[in-house]
Amino acid sequence: MMALRHSVGISAVRTLALASVACCGILTSPVVAQEAGVSDDDGGIVVTARRREESLLNVPIAVTAISGDTLERTGAIDITDISNSSPNVTLETSRGTNSTLTAFIRGVGQQDPVAGFEAGVGLYLDDVYLNRPQAAVLDIYDVERIEVLRGPQGTLYGRNTIGGAVKYVTKRLGDDPMLKIRGTYGSYNQADGVITASTPVGNGTLKLGGAVARLSRGGFGDNLTTGDDNYNKDVWAGRLTAQVEAKDAFFRLTGDYTKDKSNPRGGHRLIPGLFTGAPVLNDVYDTRGGLLDPKQDIEAWGVSLFSELKPTDMFTVRSITAYRKDDSATPIDFDSLAAVDVDVPAFYNNKQFSQELQLLIDAGPFNGLIGGYFLDANARTAFDVRLPNGVTALTFGDVDTETFAIFGDFTYDLSQMFSVSVGGRYTWDKRSSTVLRRTYLGGGSPFFGGNGTLFATTSDFTGDKTFKEFTPRASVSFKPSPDHTIYASYAKGFKGGGFDPRGVSTAAPDTNRDGVRSYQEIFDFLSFDPETVESYEVGYKASLFDRRLTMALAAFHADYSDVQVPGSVGAIINGQQTFIGVTTNAGKARIRGIEYEGNLAIARDFGTEGDRLNFNWALGYIDAKYKRFIDSRGIDVADRRKFQNTPKWTASGTLAYSTPIGSGNLNASSTLAYRSASQQFELRTPGLDQGKFALWDASLVWSSEGDRFSLGVHGRNLTNKKYIVSGYNFLSQNPDTGNFNRTGAGALIPTLGREGVLTAYYGNPRQVFVTGSVKF
Repeated sequence: MMALRHSVGISAVRTLALASVACCGILTSPVVAQEAGVSDDDGGIVVTARRREESLLNVPIAVTAISGDTLERTGAIDITDISNSSPNVTLETSRGTNSTLTAFIRGVGQQDPVAGFEAGVGLYLDDVYLNRPQAAVLDIYDVERIEVLRGPQGTLYGRNTIGGAVKYVTKRLGDDPMLKIRGTYGSYNQADGVITASTPVGNGTLKLGGAVARLSRGGFGDNLTTGDDNYNKDVWAGRLTAQVEAKDAFFRLTGDYTKDKSNPRGGHRLIPGLFTGAPVLNDVYDTRGGLLDPKQDIEAWGVSLFSELKPTDMFTVRSITAYRKDDSATPIDFDSLAAVDVDVPAFYNNKQFSQELQLLIDAGPFNGLIGGYFLDANARTAFDVRLPNGVTALTFGDVDTETFAIFGDFTYDLSQMFSVSVGGRYTWDKRSSTVLRRTYLGGGSPFFGGNGTLFATTSDFTGDKTFKEFTPRASVSFKPSPDHTIYASYAKGFKGGGFDPRGVSTAAPDTNRDGVRSYQEIFDFLSFDPETVESYEVGYKASLFDRRLTMALAAFHADYSDVQVPGSVGAIINGQQTFIGVTTNAGKARIRGIEYEGNLAIARDFGTEGDRLNFNWALGYIDAKYKRFIDSRGIDVADRRKFQNTPKWTASGTLAYSTPIGSGNLNASSTLAYRSASQQFELRTPGLDQGKFALWDASLVWSSEGDRFSLGVHGRNLTNKKYIVSGYNFLSQNPDTGNFNRTGAGALIPTLGREGVLTAYYGNPRQVFVTGSVKF
């Protein structure tokens, strides 16, 4: 999707000939390690995938590293923009929201952002784990680099990283005073401004800096009921940093703040109204959703202290202390019509405190890390499901999480060619939950200012559950020469269990057949166990022909156990329509695939001295298959279920040209990114599932010497492809065929509301924008 730079490795010319049919790309520029602030001695990329700075060529992990300079040069907007350039990765804005993240890596992830569920992909902001997906669609400004780690990272990064991890690393403050102003204007009245400044104080030991960003855009479409813009953007964000550097010590105190006042995002109905016959709108970015209260309002902030002491050359001690909080009002009109029918005002409140301690050991051929981690987090959600005839189903969930972990990871170089790494993490994870479900008649619930009459309490549950897990990791590496690395690795990860806050106690099976549902029966119905992934990977990285060709190839096989399968179904309880959340550990699966990334310097100095022509490409293939999937009837339907948000093929390619012009340099790049067909849910959903598609982007940027000035024009999705990224479905499906049930003359059967819910949300249309920056 965009031209990105990274350094990766593979084998020789024969492998290149076979792999060059792929197209997925990245444009080269050095990536800087957060801790060191420098690239490695031979000019390669430095990453911190193993919590210590290493050359990307030597790390026995599949990693994509993208520099902040590259992200800026290609006009990247937010963290989801890296998805198409990373093989077997899906990052997208969650359905019906503007700032909640849905992430999948190698088929593992979590689509539902309700409290009680956690993602299978870990997101880290300056090494601080973001426990919840709300406010996690991070805008790209003041960023040093982004790393995408594929495969389980349970040893060094802990629970909930069974698919992988995404690391967002902000810039360190420089030694000289600096002021940079960057502006953007483009399609749909996009108007962005970012001001970044920093300065040393006194003798330079103390440095102060910060950045403020105003990010705005008109809507891609309109809400025909309210008159508001749909898919607009209205964000203020900022970051302040105080940095202290001494000979053997480094301290960095950072605070960040984001305020998102964008309009609620309305979906596009894929079917006519089943009750009123309301027609399908022509413009997929238009909506008729009538939910007015509450307005969407997201506020997120956090503060962190990174401390590093180096008492001796052999030992380094680190501490990472952080507190984060976000409050989100994210109303969703599921059926996207004006009438009150499956309208859902919702509040999410998250807060967390985390503390991590690390001891790094560097003793020549032996490198190690010993650490401890603590997390205390609370996630609270409340939402109404407002149905016809004044019926409201209230869901309230409150989840407390306490996690303790001790971990270690060690590498020993047996010789210049062979090294062995082993590691492990032991985690104690306690989850305490409150689940309250109530039905009100004649108005909304009191949580949202309604005056409805309490009709029934279908859940009033409090429970807790503790999970313990050991997640080991081991790898062996062989370096026949400094520019070649062959590795084999094993890693295990687990994602925490919990309780489904949407569950209805009165729907729990009466297993004792005594006519009364016991606490244990309700507990078993509302709770779900952790899921685990054991992954085996082999890889080859190389830098060839005086670094004109760098490549990486990885093949992996993963055994996925106790797969958490969340779902919501419409139901009739006490004579009233409502919905039930049912989450089970119904599945066992295996996942296998291949990932390839490459960068070829095609020509240098071929026209004018300083000319560069590069081609970057990557390819991801994944074969994910359920081996066991027990449905609510107790039947194994594994052969009729597929992985959600997991295209079999992901690919893209970038052709980039750079040439000196005047006192600066002109960079031109064009990227084509491809994704094969994928499903939104385990069951096939005609109309909502996205077929194969490709996106074409291009950029043209001139930068003066020293990057004091820059001016660029960027085009995204230049063919204006309409593609679905997420959606909702509340229509009856045949569990045996996966097709919609039909009655009479092809009428669909709604399971919630009377109009039927088959609603899609789309990726951004064609955007063209100009960027300019000046640096003092």
